[in-house]
Amino acid sequence: MGFVPRALAEASRILLLDLAKNYSAALVLHQLGPMYREVRAHSLTLCDGLSTEDYCIQPAAEASPPKWHLAHTTWFFETFLLLPHLPSYRRRQEAYGYLFNSYYEGIGEQWPREDRGKLSRPTVAEVLEYRDQVDAAMIELLEDADVCSDEIGQLTVLGLHHEQQHQELLVTDIKRNLGVNPLAPALECCAIEECAGAPEDAIQFVEFDGGLVTIGIDESGVSGAGFQEFSFDNESPRHQVYLQPYAIATRLCSNGEYLGFMNDGGYKRPELWLAEAWNRVVHEQWNAPLYWTCADGEWLEYRLSGQRPLCKESPVAHLSYFEADAFARWQGARLPTEAEWEASLRSDKRAQIRDAFGTLWQWTASAYSPYPGYRPWAGAVGEYNGKFMSGQMVLRGSSCATPEGHARASYRNFFYPWDRWQYSGVRLARNIEE
Repeated sequence: MGFVPRALAEASRILLLDLAKNYSAALVLHQLGPMYREVRAHSLTLCDGLSTEDYCIQPAAEASPPKWHLAHTTWFFETFLLLPHLPSYRRRQEAYGYLFNSYYEGIGEQWPREDRGKLSRPTVAEVLEYRDQVDAAMIELLEDADVCSDEIGQLTVLGLHHEQQHQELLVTDIKRNLGVNPLAPALECCAIEECAGAPEDAIQFVEFDGGLVTIGIDESGVSGAGFQEFSFDNESPRHQVYLQPYAIATRLCSNGEYLGFMNDGGYKRPELWLAEAWNRVVHEQWNAPLYWTCADGEWLEYRLSGQRPLCKESPVAHLSYFEADAFARWQGARLPTEAEWEASLRSDKRAQIRDAFGTLWQWTASAYSPYPGYRPWAGAVGEYNGKFMSGQMVLRGSSCATPEGHARASYRNFFYPWDRWQYSGVRLARNIEE
């Protein structure tokens, strides 16, 4: 249980060899210090308006308490940077290495994910003090020209992108935590503007000839160009895929269109659903998207701003892959593959594809699996993506909760096909008959 110094030292050493080698310590000193402060501060901004009680609850196994996110992202910097690289640093509490390790088996055991809401201690105040301690030590590390190195720069960039991923989870988990409350509480001072829009009268499609396309990114890890050019290991290597002719929708599907699916008995027609999906519909009694409720014959939708009448023009959100797939089948269409989605966004027709980024993640028909020639980062950090390549589906794009820097054509998000609490929606695709 807890920190494993020997394993961690080896993980850091191998990661240095595996990531891009041209990152300069000078860039760390001039850019990463301010970037570190900015990213870390934004995590706290996302929690503005929470009560102390809001930080601690966990109504579903997939949605961690905000307090845990703030502690885990702090644990990451402490574990992968401060303990190996700052000799004067001492862990605030040895048990934190166990409580706030998410899934890094190479580091040690973890407190069960589904039990994170049972931890009343450390308190919120103690977690914030923990963040302050780690932040002060990280700034000392980054600003010491005699100590700061390429390795520290690479790991810091990884840690900041890791924290930004948890910032998105903070938003969705806060909504999950508040959304189960019958009071439908509004989050004051919310930093996120949830998706809204006015769709066209009918869904339009952009046609593509298919053929051999190239997707992915050339390098994994930190590039010499800096923070914004970072990519995760699962986005590489760049490779070719052959596509049949296809068409992809110019916009996301709307609440009104999904309501038509529901009114046509969508949740009562097993022929529209995959077998495992239908089991979910029956046993979990799905009859509408997450956060929809019907009162006096009118549909309402819970948002971070509180309960609101359903806006039929807004993109339909918080759908599982199972629901997206059934809806697409009802529409006489299908979900795009991730290669189709990326190739479309890299084409000269990309301007016709609206809301690809910044509104909702879009489910694809592609299982989350490695690209040809994929190699995960070595050591404990290599557990970040590769070991989850089983049983999950890929989403593309980004959402209203996605931090700046995580919206790129090659980014691969992934969740289980029954997951509904993320900002996930539907973009249709269809075959073109030759």
